[in-house]
Amino acid sequence: MAYDDDLAERIRELLAGEAGVTEQKMFGGLAFLLGGNMAVAASGQGGLLVRVDPATSDDLVATTGAEEMVMRGRPMQGWLRVGADDVRGEDDLRAWVERGRDYAGSLPAKPPKKR
Repeated sequence: MAYDDDLAERIRELLAGEAGVTEQKMFGGLAFLLGGNMAVAASGQGGLLVRVDPATSDDLVATTGAEEMVMRGRPMQGWLRVGADDVRGEDDLRAWVERGRDYAGSLPAKPPKKR
């Protein structure tokens, strides 16, 4: 399944004007990075992947529709999967994008990769 182009465009609009935002295809979707750190992605499996402070992961899973991301059978603390139905509304999407942006922005910037 390809990522949702409309969702990617909605994310792009929310991050417009944010310094240091780049886009990169990863995890079968389109990721939005801040300072080289993934903040949020339009997932290739539908919905969003959101990077959050690992200390808040369990609480967000317990109080929202988010689920912890699992990669190769391993749960990934601080990486959440949010279903497409949970980001249909602009306020809902904005809240998740802001969570991801805020956490990625708190991390040290990564040096650009050599090509």
